[in-house]
Parts: sequence; C-alpha cells; structure tokens
Amino acid sequence: MKRFADLYFALDSSNRNRDKLQSIVDYLNQVPPEDAAWAVYFLLGNRLGRLVSGRVLRQAVAHIMDLPEWLVEASYAQVGDLAETVALLLPDLTSNTAETLPSLHRLVERLRVGLVGADESSTQDLLATLWQSADSNERLVLNKLLTGGMRVGVSRATVIKALAQLAGVEPGVMAHRIMGGFSPQAESYLALFEEQSRADASARPYPFYLANPIDEGCSISELLGDLDEWQIEWKWDGIRAQLLRREAASLLWSRGEELVGESFPEIIDAVEVLPKGVVLDGELLGWDVDRQRPLPFAALQQRLGRKRISNSLRQAVPVCFMAYDLLEYEGIDLREESTLKRRERMESLFAVLGQHPCMCLSPIVEASDWQALQKLRLESRQRRVEGFMIKRKAGPYRVGRVRGDWWKWKVDPFTLDAVLVNAVQGHGRRAGLYTDYTFALRDGAQGWVPFAKAYSGLTDAEIRRVDAWIRRHTLERHGPVRIVEPKLVFEIAFEGIAESRRHKCGLAVRFPRIHRWREDKTAEEADDLQGLRELLEKQKGD
Repeated sequence: MKRFADLYFALDSSNRNRDKLQSIVDYLNQVPPEDAAWAVYFLLGNRLGRLVSGRVLRQAVAHIMDLPEWLVEASYAQVGDLAETVALLLPDLTSNTAETLPSLHRLVERLRVGLVGADESSTQDLLATLWQSADSNERLVLNKLLTGGMRVGVSRATVIKALAQLAGVEPGVMAHRIMGGFSPQAESYLALFEEQSRADASARPYPFYLANPIDEGCSISELLGDLDEWQIEWKWDGIRAQLLRREAASLLWSRGEELVGESFPEIIDAVEVLPKGVVLDGELLGWDVDRQRPLPFAALQQRLGRKRISNSLRQAVPVCFMAYDLLEYEGIDLREESTLKRRERMESLFAVLGQHPCMCLSPIVEASDWQALQKLRLESRQRRVEGFMIKRKAGPYRVGRVRGDWWKWKVDPFTLDAVLVNAVQGHGRRAGLYTDYTFALRDGAQGWVPFAKAYSGLTDAEIRRVDAWIRRHTLERHGPVRIVEPKLVFEIAFEGIAESRRHKCGLAVRFPRIHRWREDKTAEEADDLQGLRELLEKQKGD
C-alpha cells in the first residue's frame, strides 16, 4: 500500500505529464500483477464505491480522538474533503504498533470483506486498526478508498501511454486493448501485454475519436481553409455509441464503455440485418418516426439505465442508431483509411440493407461555401441538432481528442440573466471558498425561484471576489448553505430545457454554466421565469 500511496502523491504533486508517466512506469515495474491490476483500475478513474458512509466515518474519528462531532463537522466544512479532514484529525498513530498496511490488492480485499454489511461497531474497530497501521500519506489514500472518492491526478491518456511503453506497443493499440472496461485482476493486467490481448477481443469496441470545438468568434474559413476538403454532417444530440456485429455477439457500447443493449433492444434486433464483421460508430437517438427527426434528449433519458423496456415505453420513445462512420468491415480494421473512403464503404453497406426504422445513415450536409454553411447552422435547433460535425475527408479515424481532423461547430447556447440566491463552499482545490452557486429568476408574487445550479465559468480572481461578497451579504445560514441578498447578476448558458416536476420552477435546464458576470446589470434588469417558459415554447415549436 505504501508504494501506491507514494504514487498517488507523486501524481498529485506534479504538473508535468512526462514526470507522471515515469512515476506510473516505475510503480508498475516494482509491484506484483495483483497490485498493478488494482492500481491501473483506479488510475483509469474507476472506484470501489462508498464502503463507509460519511456519518460513520465522522463518528469513528470523533470516537477515536475523543472529539465532539460538531468539531469534526466544522473541520470538514473548512477543509472541504472528508477523506483529507479525517487524515488531518488523526495523529501519527504508527508509533503505537508494529503493524503496517497490507499490499494494495490485499487491502482492497480486506475492506470489501470487512466493511460490506458490517455493523457500525465492527466498522469502527476495523477503521481504528487500519488507521493505526498507516502513515499520514497512506491514511489519506485509504480514506479516499473508503469514501469512494478516489480521484487520481492523471489523465486516462497518460495511463495508456505508460502501459503502452511497458508493452512496447503504440498507445492506440493499448487504448483498444483496454476498451470495454478493465477488470482489476492479475490475469486481466497480464493480458494487456500479450500480442493477442484478452480472450474476449471480439467483444471490444474501438477507442472513440473525439472532436475539438471551434471557439466562439473564430474565423472558420481561416481555421479550416477550403470547404471542399471537409465532410459536413449534423451534430446529433444523443448518446455516442458503437454497434458491433461480430461472430461472437452483437453488442452496443456507449462512449462510457458500458453495454447499453438492454436499454435499446430494438437496436440489438436491428443489428442482425448487418453482415458479420461490422462495427459502426454513431449516435443513439430518440426518434420521431413521423417527422423523421430526433426527439428531445430528455425523452431519450427515459430509456437509460433500464434493464427491461416495456412495450409502452418503446412506443412512447422510439429509438434510432444514427450511423456516421464505419470502423470495421468483414472483420478488417478500417480506421487508417480516409474518412471519404470509409464513408463510401458505409453508403454501399446501407444501400444493400435498404431502409430500416431503427438504423439510419447520417446525411451529408451540402453548402456552397462557409457563409452558406453558417446560415444552415442557424437551423440547428429547428432540426433538434447541436450544430455541425466537420471531418477532414483525407483524415483517418484517430484515438481520443486529437486536434486537426475532426471539429464540432456547435450552435450558440441558450442564455438568461439570473440572480445569485445561495452558495455552498467547494471541495478540493476550492475548499474554503464559496464556489457552488444557485441562481434564480423572478416569478411574479413568488419572488425569486431557483432554476439552476452552476459552479464553472468564473476565473479564480472572480471566484475570490464573489466569495468575499457572499460573506458580507449573507442573510441566513442553513447548514453549509448561505442565503444571500439577491443582487449579483450572472449570464447563465445552457443547452436545452425540459419540463420537470422535481424542480420548484417546473423546468430543468441542461448543462448550466456561468457565461459571464453581468456587473453592468442590477437584479431588476435580470430575466424572469416567463422568459425561460418562452424559450421552452420556442424549443417545442422548433
């Protein structure tokens, strides 16, 4: 465990990817496969889940240290991270025992066996034993495992590069080997270094190619040059997925590396029309069959996470797989072929298949020049799409977010001017600062009605200024929440609106974030809830 804790702090303390890469390589070279498997599992962003509730953890440290629980709560509010709070409250206990923590894989096994289903007394006894066996660094990492908050300061791409370096292969090859989920077992780890990696290779999707956004105000003609070099498609607002039709099985993988076929059985049925050895990249969409256009994303969400889809839900939210790339045909990997060549192959495939209600081919958008394309882009919301995908015709299908060949030119978001009404302190790097905000719109006699929460969009300097203002203008406190005077106005951007019975205002917005601080406006000049309702009606009308 000590080596993994040292790796955690080495990654957390460095800002250089080269140093992080070397730290991972050194660690994996030093530990047995059983530990390496769990380390890779955590480094890739996976977690154990919450093994101990926050309440039990706070009570345990209060009991061991003979502290009042209010002091533990106050410390947590100041630090902003429960795992770190507990580690700071505990003194150096290792001098009282000769025991040390077991290796990483044995520690994980002990936690899962000893804590799952245990009563509070047994849990506190085990925590006390483990804390007494750990130094300060190990204790923090142990607490991260316990709370399910294990986030390691390294990107997935860096982890894949480290594994590729150890295996002597290209990162793209390793990225493919690790797709479809990684099991934290020694056998799975060792299989990453075999030439024919993993027995279930036929069930794995390919790593997804991700587009870079075109910044607001950018001259698209200067950025991309001749329009004839690019293939233009609509950017669909659904769930990115790969549809696999191979000898072993027909599978539907989401970009989050989850099998989602149970939520979309019609798509699994539809894939049977494809010849074996085909992999399609595309988008899962709720589909308006009559008008041949996507349903709102909120409708599609009703299908997510369900293991059984009723006939009534099938009828209420029909779905479609919108294919826009062919990655494999007749079992041959086509990713190094050009976008244009892959498109020609895919069109030939769909021409043979004919029309299918659950399988669509993403249409090519034609325009005479960039200016004409900009005019078409203004129709995005009427078409229920997010803008354009712009792909270099001569480009291959790459791995990850590689700049140059794939771009997304999204439609401008909805915006409203709203007023800050309450705030909560952030966590981690933002601990001690009020950074999590609730914004409201005026609704006649009801006054200010909350409609969105947001915590991104301000600079560090602006956050400090807003934090100081919140402390000076607090009206009430309810636990960690500060109710403030409704005076500060912010422009809030969001992607869409849906009716919602869970929200007080009756509406929910998608991906809200702070667009800018409107210091030039007073609260009286902010938008009201009627403005949000009008945007919803416009969206419905579109």
